[in-house]
Amino acid sequence: MASAHKTTDPGEIRSWVEANGGRPARVRGTGGGRDPGVLRIDFDEPDPSLEEISWTDWFDSFERNDLALLHSDDSRFNKLVQR
Repeated sequence: MASAHKTTDPGEIRSWVEANGGRPARVRGTGGGRDPGVLRIDFDEPDPSLEEISWTDWFDSFERNDLALLHSDDSRFNKLVQR
């Protein structure tokens, strides 16, 4: 059974996301101003409910909201959780 790994390290997060064909995203229609809204990772073909954002904006919101990424090393399982 695969185990999940929790991390807050930006380099580790970006490497894992990109190695799995993902990109930083937000849920369309959320946020406003400097707040990108609800963060997600978008994989493969772009999901129409998501909008790609820069890593800078994604990590700024990730830090401001005191989040961590829970992910599996052998699948695309991921979840943003409170630290």
